[in-house]
Amino acid sequence: MRAASWSEMDALREGDHGARAKSGRDASIVRAEALTKQVTTPDHVLTIVKHATFEVRAGEAVAILGASGSGKSTLLGLLAGLDVPTSGRVWIADEELFALNEDGRARLRGQMVGFVFQSFQLLPALTALENAMLPLELAGGADAQGRARSTLERVGLGERLGHYPRQLSGGEQQRVAVARAFVTEPRLLFADEPTGNLDSETGEQVIELLFEMNRERGTTLVLVTHDAELAKRCDRRLHIAAGEITHED
Repeated sequence: MRAASWSEMDALREGDHGARAKSGRDASIVRAEALTKQVTTPDHVLTIVKHATFEVRAGEAVAILGASGSGKSTLLGLLAGLDVPTSGRVWIADEELFALNEDGRARLRGQMVGFVFQSFQLLPALTALENAMLPLELAGGADAQGRARSTLERVGLGERLGHYPRQLSGGEQQRVAVARAFVTEPRLLFADEPTGNLDSETGEQVIELLFEMNRERGTTLVLVTHDAELAKRCDRRLHIAAGEITHED
């Protein structure tokens, strides 16, 4: 049986057609307004992100494209509420992120957001299955083991459930990370240079998987990358340089 998308699950929960309209492609799921991040050093104030203003619509795949040091990963951390801005605001769906305290932001991420990082971020003492189960267990989700097992099978790791990260190749570790990101059926997925630690062939396989699962699950994707060819596969591209969004296409 096909897994229900988040838009379908919302409609079932709310019991009317308004939920479907709200979660339609024209609805904004991420919105940044004059988002700025500065760091004070002994010599000067360093601006890492400068007045970023844009929105991402539900169901889109949007790339944040820039060279190393351009501020794109910091911008992603701000959008996810993992970092706090110096000024500016962010909304995820209808929630103003920085009007919430740290616990509130963590709760919102647990409900709506999945992550795929360049460095995999797997817990070394947990098996592949346990790593994939973790977000569900933290959220108190039902049948964590069954859902994690099914998602790992979907990413081609059905025979590697009991293996620890050190026993997995880089590509396999990133597949576990992809499974962990999707296991909670998030409405929004943030991916930060997801192929940065992989060789080109393995990276291509992981990207294919990421886009396939994104389409299957109806997730909104925000992808940080320095790879212009990868960024072209997204619906839109935001170009960032020296912390400032220069243009979009």
